[in-house]
Parts: sequence; C-alpha cells; structure tokens
Amino acid sequence: MAGQSADICPLLWRIPHQQPVGADVLGLQSLQGSNPNRVSRTVTTLIVHPNYNSVTADNDIALLQLSSQVTFNNYITPVCLPSTNSTFYSGVNTWVTGWGNIGTGVSLPAPQTLQEVQVPIVGNRQCKCSYSSITDNMVCAGLLAGGKDSCQGDSGGPLVIKQNNRWIQAGVVSFGNGCALPHFPGVYTRVSQYQTWINTQITTNQPGFITFTSTGTDSDLSVSCPGVSSHQTLSSLSLWTLLCALVHSHVGRGRARSKLFPQGWDHGIVSSTKFHTRQKAAWNVPFSWQPPNSDSSI
Repeated sequence: MAGQSADICPLLWRIPHQQPVGADVLGLQSLQGSNPNRVSRTVTTLIVHPNYNSVTADNDIALLQLSSQVTFNNYITPVCLPSTNSTFYSGVNTWVTGWGNIGTGVSLPAPQTLQEVQVPIVGNRQCKCSYSSITDNMVCAGLLAGGKDSCQGDSGGPLVIKQNNRWIQAGVVSFGNGCALPHFPGVYTRVSQYQTWINTQITTNQPGFITFTSTGTDSDLSVSCPGVSSHQTLSSLSLWTLLCALVHSHVGRGRARSKLFPQGWDHGIVSSTKFHTRQKAAWNVPFSWQPPNSDSSI
C-alpha cells in the first residue's frame, strides 16, 4: 500500500489482478522482524471492475471481502472515502505509503519499514499533458519537477488526504512512467468515481460516504497544452465519493493495496495492475504511525 501519513494506520496489501487471492495482513509496519499488531484474514471474494482495461489501466479497481470482521484498535482504524461530489484541486496535499522501491531498481532496505511521501494533486488537464490516456476515473499526484513519487512495489496502495481531522482515501496507486520523473506524476484510480458501482456490489451494510471539498480556485482549468485546450472543462476535476473504509495491508510484489471495511463486509478497493513500469523514487521517510485524534472517526 502506498498511501498514508504518519497519523494513519499502517495497513496494506497487494492482490495481483486475476491471480489467486490468499491471506490479507493488517496492522503490519515492517516486512521483517516482529509485528506484534499484525492481524491476518483470508479473502473469500474478489470482484474486479467489469470494465477494467488492462491496456489503459482504466477502472483499475476491485473489491475484496475478508473471511471475518476485523476489530479496530490503535493500529487498525478506518479511513473514509470521498463522495461523488468531492473536488480535488491542483496543489492539494496528499500522502502515499508503501514498501515499494525507494528509487529506480532500488529495493527498500531491511527491515523494510513502511515508508510515506507527501505529494500534491496534479489536475487531470495538467496530467493529460503528460499522459494522453488519463480519464475521469483517474487522479494524478506528484511534483512536476520530479523527485517524489510511489514506485515499483507500491501498486494498490492508498492515496489519502485530510479534511477536518478525517482521513479520506482519494486514490489507489495505479501506474506511472518511471518513478519520480519530471513531468510524469503518479496516476491513481479515483476512488470516488465508483460510489454507485460499490453500492451495487454491497447490498447490505453499505459503506458511508464523505465529501471532500477543495477551497479557492481550481488552477487546472486554465491549463493548456497540445491536445488540451484552455477552455475545455473536464468533469474529472469535479466530484467523487465513497465509503468509510479501511486501509489494509497484504504484502507481495508490486504495489500494495488499500481496502474498505464496512461492518460485516471487509471490502478492498485495489489497483489491479501497473500500466507503465513504476520504479518511482523518493521514499526516504520511515512511516511512524500514531493513534488518530478521537474526532477522526467517521
């Protein structure tokens, strides 16, 4: 999983697309050594989005159901998800976490402690100047100057954002061109775009949704580059929503994945593949989890 700040629980996983689903691990902080807060569950159901496109990585998302409920504690806590009418303007800070590479071809050194990086939202118009394949189902984040990004091994991890002491999962690590290259931000599945789909799959104990609202003016509306005219309006800059969820963890190759857990269902919103090779750089801050404020619950 590749997306959380030091105030969020270290929960991750990786479920490769169209591969057998095994155990899921929560409360994990390092891949080596002791993890006293580790909790394991098996995955009983995997629902891949029916319109997933392995070529463009559009609709790169899936739901997971765990074998049994998970008890929340100081190390395993829920994260909310953005509703359909959420807005993510350029420059809004987000966090990504994971155990992926810390540079191009550079593995995370022992004891492989969960890492985090802060990256700003890059509007879809701006991002489309770098990737022609960007759709309304995607959201980008990173520095146009490069240097900070998720990387190989982080796929499926959460991109989270904070509002009024609540953490909201805005995206899921999906693909990118290299790692932390200038003008190539990371591309994430825009979780809020899938509220309706999730509710059609979860018929009981449906998750709640929370609106993330960006303030000020969206500078991305004035972006112009070949193929993207300055007067164009993209709905991808507007709204997205989802449920109160959990960020979980399962260790494996590629990007880790984050999940949603409303009551009887433990759901996972996951990124199933990588479009380009994600060998992104700039993981250099050990993840240090701290219990969230008491008002941070949903």
